[in-house]
Amino acid sequence: MSSEQEQDTTHFGYQQVPVAEKQQRVAEVFRSVAQRYDIMNDVMSMGSHRLIKRFTIELSALRKGHKVLDLAGGTGDLAMKFAPIVGEQGQVILADINDAMLQVGRDRVIDKGLANIIDFALVNAETLPFADNTFDCVCIAYGLRNVTDKDKALASMTRVLKPGGRVVVLEFSKPRNPILGRAYDVYSNLWPIAGKMITGDSDSYRYLVESIRMHPDQETLLGMMENAGLINCRFHDVMNGICAIHIGFKPDLDFTAPAEA
Repeated sequence: MSSEQEQDTTHFGYQQVPVAEKQQRVAEVFRSVAQRYDIMNDVMSMGSHRLIKRFTIELSALRKGHKVLDLAGGTGDLAMKFAPIVGEQGQVILADINDAMLQVGRDRVIDKGLANIIDFALVNAETLPFADNTFDCVCIAYGLRNVTDKDKALASMTRVLKPGGRVVVLEFSKPRNPILGRAYDVYSNLWPIAGKMITGDSDSYRYLVESIRMHPDQETLLGMMENAGLINCRFHDVMNGICAIHIGFKPDLDFTAPAEA
């Protein structure tokens, strides 16, 4: 690595840290909260994350026999919903960069008797270890904001997607209503306190709040997906933009971009 690369920095919440450090720091955050991650999700969202994920599943448009990559899938919420949709003819890969989160997900999948449909992979979203044109859908829920190089990750997701397949990104975003935005900021400032009470860890939830505020807004992320080679990109605001679900499609093999005027 060159000295110039060594000096490159990126944001970890509000902090600027060396690029090489961010992945390790994020890993420590999720290793700390893994065992009580789902409980805190219910507390922070007042249960609304379950409805939002249900909408995400509908937008994934999965069918029997499809192959889906649940990227940054953590404790397996979405993977276990995808499994009965794709059935035994299909495949779900529950993938995460964090071994502690993946272990929680693996235990839950085994307990639910879904290990015949769901496989597991410890992966970095920026360098996915799958062949080109493998998946009908790549879904990443509440994980993209933690990736160091989001553009590289989106390009990697596009590469492993089959022509005509879709990338689905569920992530916190920017509320459209300024009053709601300010109220949401006040509410989210309470998460580190709740994290301390429930998990004994306030710092990890302080980072999560900061990472939400540093994440690109809806239109910026849309442009990033288009730059990654996805087409027909669009997004759906949820709860006035507190969250957004972005969708983009990999061009079919015979797709030809329209000529510029």
